[in-house]
Amino acid sequence: MGALNAARQTGALVVANLRFWPTVAPAMWRSLEHWRGATAQIDDPALRSMALEKLRREAFNAEVAATLATLAPPSQRQQTTEAIVALEVLFDYLDGRTEQLTEAEDPTAEAQRLFGAMTGSLRADAAGWKPAEHDRDGRYMAGLGGYVHERVERLPSFGAVRDSALAAVVRCAEAQSRLHASARLGDQQLESWAREHCPGSGLEWRDYVGGCASSVLAAHALIAAGANPGMTKLEASAIDDAYLAIGALITMLDSTVDESEDLALGQPGHIRLFTKDERGEHAGALARLALDRCSQAPRAAHHAMTLGGVVAYYTSHPGARAATARPVVAAVRAELGTVARPAFAVMLGWRAAKATRTRIGRT
Repeated sequence: MGALNAARQTGALVVANLRFWPTVAPAMWRSLEHWRGATAQIDDPALRSMALEKLRREAFNAEVAATLATLAPPSQRQQTTEAIVALEVLFDYLDGRTEQLTEAEDPTAEAQRLFGAMTGSLRADAAGWKPAEHDRDGRYMAGLGGYVHERVERLPSFGAVRDSALAAVVRCAEAQSRLHASARLGDQQLESWAREHCPGSGLEWRDYVGGCASSVLAAHALIAAGANPGMTKLEASAIDDAYLAIGALITMLDSTVDESEDLALGQPGHIRLFTKDERGEHAGALARLALDRCSQAPRAAHHAMTLGGVVAYYTSHPGARAATARPVVAAVRAELGTVARPAFAVMLGWRAAKATRTRIGRT
């Protein structure tokens, strides 16, 4: 892993910041503001309120995803940012929307129909996804999907990455649909699906579920790759493999730091699939796998930096100090301590600044 040492991560972090603030951040902020205004297209007041709340509370997801646009050449950076932000906004909205399908006759099928707005955005068919007559948010979702489609189709190498990007959003939709249906249908349907599809992924079924659930990040990375002329299908596949493993680690860490809150709400998260004794071992293995796959992908240092940022974000989260989280955090830090160190220092500063702004806002 010599190619992915701390010096390389620091260099990648510096380059990303030099590109992000003057070129990506302005396009990202404009895009988020545009989609806040677009929520007026949602006819149902409750769904409109949810869309606005998602944008308020989860804008950070789009901000993090947009950092991948720093991999695009300057001439492609704005439309790459716009595509990534719109796809993330759509995913976050669908995540909330499909959680509400408790009364649907077939919640899995209905969730997958709605997620068609996301999967359709990356298909070659320009017709895209069509909302049903009863969808009171159909214009909003179709607008987001169409916006993504318009922009990715202009990218010089999107044809080379399309298959991998589409596979990523399809498996993401499948996993999210089945995870949300588990409250009503149980985990057996989730396990059966994952066991059928995980062979060849290098992940066991529970890690595969986690990787798929976060695979929108793989799509973001592939959109950024598609902005670069000369990208090949083999390179796209390597990027997708890396982000499947990164996504599995993201889902595990996210569920770990939120475990107490989720249990209090009666909504046990993904971490419920693992016994307490095996969590640390699984997390460490995922971290090793993700780092190894990053080293095999083009622009390896940037992808490893993204992995380091993920680890820094979650291991500096207040929930990481919980007794149940410590074995997971310790295992991941043991595997990625050097790689995550630059991002961890940045993340501690970001959390401190955020806490200061919150305190000032209350005075």
